[in-house]
Amino acid sequence: MGSTAASSTCLKAILRLQPRLKVVGLVTQPDRPAGRHRALTPCPCKAYANENGIKDCITPENVNSPEALAQIKAWNPDVIVVVAFGQFLGKTLLELPPLGCVNCHFSLLPRHRGASPVNAAIAAGDNLSGASVIKIGEGMDDGPVYRQAVEPIYSDDNSETLMDRLAITGAVALAATLKQMEAGRQPPPVPQVQEEATYAHKMKRADGLIDWSAQSRVIERKFRAFQPWPGVFTFLPRRMRKANSMGRLVIGSLEFLEEGAWNPAWRAELPGTVLAATDRGPIVKTGDTGLLLTALQPEGGRMLAGREFLHGRALKPLADMLGA
Repeated sequence: MGSTAASSTCLKAILRLQPRLKVVGLVTQPDRPAGRHRALTPCPCKAYANENGIKDCITPENVNSPEALAQIKAWNPDVIVVVAFGQFLGKTLLELPPLGCVNCHFSLLPRHRGASPVNAAIAAGDNLSGASVIKIGEGMDDGPVYRQAVEPIYSDDNSETLMDRLAITGAVALAATLKQMEAGRQPPPVPQVQEEATYAHKMKRADGLIDWSAQSRVIERKFRAFQPWPGVFTFLPRRMRKANSMGRLVIGSLEFLEEGAWNPAWRAELPGTVLAATDRGPIVKTGDTGLLLTALQPEGGRMLAGREFLHGRALKPLADMLGA
């Protein structure tokens, strides 16, 4: 059961690394409109399955419906593998396969349970992430752990680059777990320490709003955590907003200030204040220092280099404020 590119990576690992295992069926999300023409498009996991000869596929809106349960029961699976599927499994489904339901979650559980663990790890400033293969329980990612694999988080990682590596890390860990299960050598899973759990809620576009009162490193981590989606944004000063527009301003890239670029006189300015207009873009005050915005996209426009953006918009240093 899966829907994302990470799901297809795990399916690929099962097919290639464990040829003794037979994938008897795939459960994935219904085809959704995508692209410029909004054509119905299968999710990455279904597309990969179709390309690799897996035709037994159902796409229920509710995996716990009687119709979906009947089909899954007819497949008679020994174990159900779930990777980024997007639906909760009810008790009937959890108890259906003899070996239970196994999930590959992209965090070092119990840290970052929930829908956005990769984004949460970067935003929190974690140095390590990883993949956890667990037996699914009735709670949110709270089942006992079969296996964990660790992956470092680099200073330039965003959610996409980290997810690409975690998909491979998780796929190998999942395939190894299934191999031990098939051989009857899998040790009992280890319960999670519930008191150490943290949660990563499902992200919304509104979560990308920058709080300029936060420290520069916190804002920079959020920027990387929210790339490529949902992105981060602020608002133009009121005097620069068009009629019937909120003046939403998407930040395409930002940088810490180079040594010597900080003026101690700026310390008293309010967060969000445009401190300077440089040849690479505006410098904006944060809760501690400032950040250089090197690419910006105004509402209804295209992404512009910081210098190009300033050519058409005369931001007034120490007078204009973003986000207000």
